[in-house]
Amino acid sequence: MTAGDYVGLLELARGRAVEWLSGMAERPIPAGASIPEVVEALGTVLPESPRDAREVIARLVDAVEPGLLTSQSPRFYGWVIGGTYPVSLAADWLVGAWDQNAAMRTTMPGTAAVEELASAWLLDLLGLPAGAGVGFVTGATMANFVGLGAGRDRLLAHAGWDVAARGLSGGPRVRWVAGAERHASVDVAARYLGLGAADLVPADDQGRIDVAALEATLDDSPTIVCLQAGNVHSGAFDDLAAATAVAHEAGAWVHVDGAFGLWAAAAPSLAHLTRGIEAADSWATDAHKTLNTPYDCGLAIVADPAAVRASFGSSASYLVATETGHDPHEYVPEMSRRARGVPVWAVLATLGRSGVAELVGGLHAAAVDLATRLGELPGVEVVNDVVYTQVCVALADDGATTALAARIRDDGVAYAYPSRWRDRAVVRFSVSNFQTDHEAVEETVDAVRRALQA
Repeated sequence: MTAGDYVGLLELARGRAVEWLSGMAERPIPAGASIPEVVEALGTVLPESPRDAREVIARLVDAVEPGLLTSQSPRFYGWVIGGTYPVSLAADWLVGAWDQNAAMRTTMPGTAAVEELASAWLLDLLGLPAGAGVGFVTGATMANFVGLGAGRDRLLAHAGWDVAARGLSGGPRVRWVAGAERHASVDVAARYLGLGAADLVPADDQGRIDVAALEATLDDSPTIVCLQAGNVHSGAFDDLAAATAVAHEAGAWVHVDGAFGLWAAAAPSLAHLTRGIEAADSWATDAHKTLNTPYDCGLAIVADPAAVRASFGSSASYLVATETGHDPHEYVPEMSRRARGVPVWAVLATLGRSGVAELVGGLHAAAVDLATRLGELPGVEVVNDVVYTQVCVALADDGATTALAARIRDDGVAYAYPSRWRDRAVVRFSVSNFQTDHEAVEETVDAVRRALQA
C-alpha cells in the first residue's frame, strides 16, 4: 500500500460521494432496494483471495446507494435528523484520515485542542456554566447515560455509599422522576444504569411536566429529576427554571434531555424557551440533529467536572496521563473513540454566533411556515403549538391519518412519519435540516395535497 493507492481510492470515493450529494434535492426519499437486494448486489460469498480495492469501493456504492434513505433531503421530516453542512463533512473526512484515538490529550494534542475549544464555544453559546465538563459521545442516548450516571453516583456518594467499590446491590435506591412524555432514550439510559423505571409525573397537553405534581412527588430520598428541552411531538419545553428550583429544594440532581431543543438557547428569538437551563446539573444534546454535523456526535455536559470524572474516569500504567487539565476519556464511557468534536468545531468556526442563531431560528421559521400552510389544507388539523421545530397534523380519524403518512412517503417528494400522541394518530414533521427553506416547504405542502387528493 502506497500513498498513490490512497489517492486513487479517496478520489474514487470523493467522486461517488459528490454524485450522491449533488442529486439530494431531486432524489426520491424512500429507499428503493430491500436488504436482500443489497446483499445480493454486494455478493454473499467471502472472497477466497484479495480483490482490487477500487472494484470493491465501486461495488459498495452501486449496491448500497439504492438501499439508502435520503435523510439529508430538505424535505425529510421523518425523525429529528439534520442535514450535513459541507464544512462538517469535510472535517469529518479529515478525522477519518487522521485516525486519532481522541482519548488522551498529551499524546494526541491536535484533536484534543480542537475539542477543548469546541467545548468552550458550546458552553458559551448555550449559556451553560463555563467550567462544565463536556464529553463527545455517540448520540443523545449515551449523552443521557453520562448525565444520569454522574447524577446516580454523586447522589450515592452523598448517601455514604461508594458505588465504584461496592456496586449497586445493597445500596440506597436512587429513584428517578420524569414527565410522562419524556423521550424513550432516557428510559434506555436509565435501564443501562440499573435505575429501573421512572416515577412518572403528569404532563400538560403539550407534553410539559406538571411542576406542582413534580414538587408533590419529591422527598428527601436520592433522586434524579429528568427534564425535557424539546418534546419529540410538540417541541414544547418544560418550565426549566421552576422545575429545577423545586428539584434542588428537595436535594435532587437535575438532568435535562435537550437532544435537539438545547440549541434554542443559541437563538435570541427562542432563548426564552430555555430560561433557567443553566441551573441544572447535567445536560444531553446532539450536534447531528440541530447543528447539522454528521453522525455520530452526541454531547454530554456535566456542571461539576469532578462528578463525571468520578463516574467515567479511569487510569492504567500504560496510559499517558495528562499533566495539565483532564483527558477526554474521563468524560465519556469509551476508552477509544474518533475525534467527534472536530466537525462541531468546524461548523461553529464557520457559522459563528450569529450563524448558529440564524440556523436555529431558520428551522423554527420553516416549521411555522409548514404548520401554517398545512393547516390551510382541507381536513388537516395542526394538533400542537408550534413553539420550536416540531409539527404534528391529523385528519378526522386515525385510519385516514395513517394512510396519509403512507401516501406522502409513497409519493417520494417528502417524508414524514406516523406516530401516536395524546391517544391519537398523527403525522409528525421534524424540521431539522439547514436546507429546509420556503421552497422546500412549498414542495412539501404540494406533496401532502397530492396525498390528500389520492
